[in-house]
Amino acid sequence: MLSEKIGKNAGSVWTALEAGELNVKAVKKATKLTEKELNLALGWLAREGKIKFNEVEGELFVGLA
Repeated sequence: MLSEKIGKNAGSVWTALEAGELNVKAVKKATKLTEKELNLALGWLAREGKIKFNEVEGELFVGLA
């Protein structure tokens, strides 16, 4: 059950990132996920190689791979 919810949340993150690269705070705001839910969804997408991370001046950005 939990993996289904993580997968659904990963889909929400994917949809938010279709508009372009966002910082993690903006992804959280766009998806309305809790920090834990967001981290699990990002981990899911990262493990599948579907997103990339970019750090600029200490701020973490996420985009589609």
